[in-house]
Amino acid sequence: MLLYGAMISLLAVLQVLLVFLLIGLVLMHSGRDAGMGGMGFTPASQGGTHIVERNLTRYTVVVAVLFFANCVALFHYLK
Repeated sequence: MLLYGAMISLLAVLQVLLVFLLIGLVLMHSGRDAGMGGMGFTPASQGGTHIVERNLTRYTVVVAVLFFANCVALFHYLK
């Protein structure tokens, strides 16, 4: 029973950390020519997305998937 409570506490703390990380990553995304991608790493006239924006998108997707998996795990343990 003690392990069960510790697991729920661990998942709850992880959930809070993931939500703050996810909010931060989403806020770092650019609108049009702003944000991390518009900082001048490559000219916009070359087309395509900047490598910084692509990596930021990848990190955001990974954290979002972890957030979803943690939500499912919390639901499973609290059910």
